[in-house]
Amino acid sequence: MPRARPPGATGDTGSSGVPKPCPICGKPAVQATLPFCSPRCRDVDLNRWLTGSYVVPASDDDPEDQE
Repeated sequence: MPRARPPGATGDTGSSGVPKPCPICGKPAVQATLPFCSPRCRDVDLNRWLTGSYVVPASDDDPEDQE
């Protein structure tokens, strides 16, 4: 069973045990806002998804859609 982390402890760690950086600013992630370091970086990421800055590529070659 995994050990529980105290609130505010550093977040997700890689295989080396070093905390993974926030994907927005690069600071160490915090458990409360994983994988981000703060609510601000979490909101920046959400805004990027909602405004279309991030796009999941789609393929027109999907055989299920051709029927």
